[in-house]
Amino acid sequence: MQFDNTYSNLPEHFFERTRPVPVTKPTLICCNNDLFETLNLKLNLNDSEKVAEIFSGNIVLDGSDPIALAYAGHQFGHFVPQLGDGRAVLLGEVLDSNKLRWDVQLKGSGPTPFSRNGDGRAALGPVIREYILSESMNALGVSTTRSLVAVLTGESVIRETSEPGAILTRIASCHVRVGTFQYYLAKNDINSIKLLADYAINRLYPDLRKTKNPYLELLKQICHRQACLIASWMNVGFIHGVMNTDNMAISGETIDYGPCAFLDNYNSDAVFSSIDSAGRYSFGNQAKIAQWNLARLAECFLPLLDPDEKKAIALAMDVIEAFYKIYNDSYLGVMRQKFGFLSNNLKDKSIIDEFLDLMQRYGVDYTLTMRKLCGVVTELSDITEISTMFSKSIEFDDWIRRWRNRLRLETVNSNEITQAMMNVNPIFIPRNHLIEKVIQSAVNDHEFQLFHDLLSVLVNPYKDNENFQSFKSPPKANEIVNQTYCGT
Repeated sequence: MQFDNTYSNLPEHFFERTRPVPVTKPTLICCNNDLFETLNLKLNLNDSEKVAEIFSGNIVLDGSDPIALAYAGHQFGHFVPQLGDGRAVLLGEVLDSNKLRWDVQLKGSGPTPFSRNGDGRAALGPVIREYILSESMNALGVSTTRSLVAVLTGESVIRETSEPGAILTRIASCHVRVGTFQYYLAKNDINSIKLLADYAINRLYPDLRKTKNPYLELLKQICHRQACLIASWMNVGFIHGVMNTDNMAISGETIDYGPCAFLDNYNSDAVFSSIDSAGRYSFGNQAKIAQWNLARLAECFLPLLDPDEKKAIALAMDVIEAFYKIYNDSYLGVMRQKFGFLSNNLKDKSIIDEFLDLMQRYGVDYTLTMRKLCGVVTELSDITEISTMFSKSIEFDDWIRRWRNRLRLETVNSNEITQAMMNVNPIFIPRNHLIEKVIQSAVNDHEFQLFHDLLSVLVNPYKDNENFQSFKSPPKANEIVNQTYCGT
């Protein structure tokens, strides 16, 4: 494993050097072979004991420079000036075969100087959740951190009860967050903000070095990536659950899978996080919150944008106000594909919005309904099944007539439209009740077959699998998951 570290070369107030705390008896749960190959890692994956020792932190490889990163953040709107990696250690950075740089981080590897009296450990359930969710999101085309390895520690952690401990190895193109910049703004340390911005440009946006105002362009690029990211979340029905500024990566990757969930029935007001009692991070509020978070980032950038504060504020405001235009264009673009609109038409938005409103009012399953819509493109199709989901209402019949009329404007045939829709409307998503079953099977019975079975279909979400038909179905009444938890 060849490390090529850069973040640990920054001044030491950006992080704390800290080593993973060894565990009693690490055993391998899962190893992402494809990701190992992508990252050009030359470890012998057949030696499961050695792999478990490495990715539990018991063995620290040569070239690793373990650090815990410093950052701050707004948590549910309230600013906390010091957070930091309280249960994560960045082992170092590696370059893949395309010379792209990736962080390799252990999550749950023991206390750090930022642990705030926590144990620094992770329970098995949240590790399983993040592994499944991140790999599923990647397969669905959503920019995300990835899961490389999951191991059991052989130790217990105490949450509400005693639970098996586990460690996740997470891969990200960068772990710098909005909250990382806020950490230095709170200290009025403008030099560190500039140093961090320069680091971000060199690592993630090197082309910006040639621009007239690279810091303004950096802010624009981060806003653009976040707008496209949230649009892709909405497209697949994902709710992050805790969009604090310390959970927003400037790389535009989904990071920190805590109390997150996927929609079953479509509901723009849906909240799953047990700690979001006011619905701040509800499904339909995610774009608004992203813009709010980016405004906090823009505050950090003001000293870099222009020496004249008024001019700097005006520049930042222009970028933040442009967020919704980028988001709306990106969202409409991905939703057009879901509905089979391969060209643009002024009526598209109203047709899409009306169907989402119908889904919410009739309480139908988002993923299942959209997949069934793929099969009723032509008037010769039998709409009985999907119409029944909407109580065979006149308003549904009226909507499907107008949708089909819109599809006739396309220059391709109905078979091509159907196939295009099937390519973007998944059959399988990581449904909340299935994840809970996987977690219970692992925690209570030490059985991981269901975990591997579910993962096998989620990494191919658009391809039907005759062996796992039950994974397509929404939860039964007694299986519905109303709340999810972060696991800290």
